[in-house]
Amino acid sequence: MASQSREKLATVVDSESLAALRDLAKREGREIQALVDEALADLIEKRKHRKPRAGVMAAYRTSHREFAPLYRKLAG
Repeated sequence: MASQSREKLATVVDSESLAALRDLAKREGREIQALVDEALADLIEKRKHRKPRAGVMAAYRTSHREFAPLYRKLAG
């Protein structure tokens, strides 16, 4: 893996979240930094694609099948 440049980031988190993060790192035998890197990469990837969740789309399709005539009346 190629070496990536790194920059320092300071932030403040609530005590419960930090305790949970520390516990997770300990249970997984990983550094907190590795978990933060993973979480940030996941968030960035999710936001980059901005697709609706599958469950939301399934509910929309079900609703549309059931109420399509009503939706057309409301739109007209």
